[in-house]
Amino acid sequence: MALKGVRVLELAGLAPAPFCGMILSDFGATVTRIDKAPQNFLDTLKDGKRNIAINLKHEEGRNIVRKLCRVSDVLIEPYRPGIMEKLGLGPEILMSENPRLIYARLTGFGQNGALAQRAGHDINYLAISGILSFLGRKHEKPTPPVNLLADFAGGGLLCAFGILAALLARQNTGRGQIVDSSMVEGAAYVSSFLTRSQSLPIWGRNRGENTLDTGCFFYDTYETKDNKFMSVGCLEEQFFQTMLKTLGIEGQLTQFDDNEKGRKMLEGIFRTKTQKEWSDLFESTDSCVYPVLHWTDAPDHPHNKERNVFFNSNAMIPNPAPKLSETPAVSSVAKKEKDQWENIQEILSEIDYNAEKIKELVKNDTILTTGKGKL
Repeated sequence: MALKGVRVLELAGLAPAPFCGMILSDFGATVTRIDKAPQNFLDTLKDGKRNIAINLKHEEGRNIVRKLCRVSDVLIEPYRPGIMEKLGLGPEILMSENPRLIYARLTGFGQNGALAQRAGHDINYLAISGILSFLGRKHEKPTPPVNLLADFAGGGLLCAFGILAALLARQNTGRGQIVDSSMVEGAAYVSSFLTRSQSLPIWGRNRGENTLDTGCFFYDTYETKDNKFMSVGCLEEQFFQTMLKTLGIEGQLTQFDDNEKGRKMLEGIFRTKTQKEWSDLFESTDSCVYPVLHWTDAPDHPHNKERNVFFNSNAMIPNPAPKLSETPAVSSVAKKEKDQWENIQEILSEIDYNAEKIKELVKNDTILTTGKGKL
């Protein structure tokens, strides 16, 4: 696997940091998650990672993290600026002890600036980046795309990219560096095409009035007879004409027609057949018209099956992407899960803690456990 041999410490957080760690784990890194409590039910992206719950209020707990950082390649931390410094775990200390350490700081607003100390969530980061103002239909309020754009694309994914870039640079310099990953900046960067294309004909109008934001009737979704939907993306003339022919309205519409006229006509036609009937009709065409699959049905689509898009279709767990021909990634879900005692012993043995010392750490609540099993 591409990242085999890379050791990563992930300080437990929500959404973006676990996703960043998941990516590195899927591609072969050994990821150790440092939890605040022995059980973490909120982290649904924890598969394939080792974990240990450490009480960072204890000096010995902080020392354990320092020692683990000395034998690690990457640290992912999701706290507000200054928290790690207060714990004595800031980059100045950890990188002086391990100059090769990649210290990744994943936050909403970054390590400095007027908002750096403020709390926020995906919707807020999108708002401050300016990108949220683009999202939504005409005459409706801005609508965030769940929390995918800032938390996961601009946050976890770009942080993972920054870590990989820093690891590559380290091969030349021998030194680690700080990765300052801000979700505001990440959301803006992911949206570069959107902001830099405003002079093109497809943009430049108000929200919901442009070609790609449901402002055009030939780039939208339409309800079918069985209350499902079809996606229409006929931007190019040849695809548009093929769609009209398949719908049986060839010559009755052009891409320059009034949007309300076109939308009303397509709405009426798509409601005459079920999603399956339309899908079967469009299956043999090249017209950029496809069914909007319910998320539970996506794993059963023939293309997704053939490409092994999902590792576990019942749980809707996607396989890692992209696919590498020589060193393919493996879903973290496929990795054998160890119990808490196996994890604790394996992790602490790497910094020379023996069984007696581990028992002492558990007894004084430096290492937190559920109390199940035996050491």
